[in-house]
Amino acid sequence: MRSDKFRAYKLRVSGKSYSEIKGLLDIPKSTLSTWFADLELPEKAKERLAQRAYQKSIAAILKHNHAQTHIAQQNTRNTRKAARADIQQLAERDIFMLGVSLYWAEGYKRPKIKNGRVQTHHPVSLSNSDPGLVKIFLRFLREVCDVPEEKINGEIRIYEHQNEAYLLNFWNKTTDIPFGRLRTIKNGISISSQRKRPYNILPYGTIQIRVNSTQLYHKIMGWIEGLNNSEF
Repeated sequence: MRSDKFRAYKLRVSGKSYSEIKGLLDIPKSTLSTWFADLELPEKAKERLAQRAYQKSIAAILKHNHAQTHIAQQNTRNTRKAARADIQQLAERDIFMLGVSLYWAEGYKRPKIKNGRVQTHHPVSLSNSDPGLVKIFLRFLREVCDVPEEKINGEIRIYEHQNEAYLLNFWNKTTDIPFGRLRTIKNGISISSQRKRPYNILPYGTIQIRVNSTQLYHKIMGWIEGLNNSEF
């Protein structure tokens, strides 16, 4: 037996793959395949080759998944970029419809009841933790409803782990509501929420925008009723 074939034989029965033998001895895989076509390998060699094939398969899957993830992320960025371009400058009618819809979904609508009687005073009140949503609602109040600045108030609910001064500054800049009309309320974590929700699920706390105007409340409720009764 020629020396290179003998060396290749020893490597093969030890469990080396054709690729590994080719790398060590520079013998083409086609030659190795011809030499060892009828070679019965020991169980240990078969196990090593099977394990190596499994590891290569896993590596290929991971590589494929990584490539697919990269493609998916790029597609996501492109889709969002194109979608953002669909939103042009918001007209007053857009702000009107957005504001009414937001109040319909998120605003305080239940009648106030005291001693079994429905109260005649109803504030306009909306609470949320999303700065973008809050900005849109404030545009609705200011630009559509013509609410005077001095009538718009904010109440910030903060949690034990949060910095009160930071949140006051954040919402002051976000809403343009002066500090004199912003106040904070500290919330503990309820027993039902302990260890079930991540502590940073509301990084900015929540803010309640409030306007004490029964007339505006009923006006918004009328707009909501109009939307609810409209034909789509």
